[in-house]
Amino acid sequence: MSVSDGPHMSILSEVDRLRRIPLFAQIDTSKLKLLAFTSERLAFEKGAVLFKQGDRGDSAYLILEGSVDVVVDSANGPVTVAHLGQNAFVGEMSLLCDMPRTAAIVATAPLDTLKIKKEQFFQLLRDMPQMALEILRELAERLNNTNKELSSAYAKLRSAGIE
Repeated sequence: MSVSDGPHMSILSEVDRLRRIPLFAQIDTSKLKLLAFTSERLAFEKGAVLFKQGDRGDSAYLILEGSVDVVVDSANGPVTVAHLGQNAFVGEMSLLCDMPRTAAIVATAPLDTLKIKKEQFFQLLRDMPQMALEILRELAERLNNTNKELSSAYAKLRSAGIE
């Protein structure tokens, strides 16, 4: 292998890796190459904070390996509201809604990620309607789960005589 083959081979292996992620499975190879080329590969140690609640959202992260906790501030201190692993996408809500981060993301294991900047993210959504649909499905599922948890919490409060 010559020196010039190095980056080419790493882009191809990155494309292969992206193709295994359900969100990107049906996306054209040339678009995956562009994503692999323009994204930033970042590693984090266990305990590292990818971003904090309230931070400005300038990018989203695709978890290639490892896991994270989604942590929100509450009156009683930080509360872990979700645990996400390989192939999860985090940080997209603040990009879609142009608002501060709604939670902190904390690595619970060594983490390998692909950082996708805001401009790239919107270009992906424009170019790949199937990806936009997958993200909408994921957000709808999160909203449904949150609604179920809220209903359960309200029921417990009512049964305890607290409203």
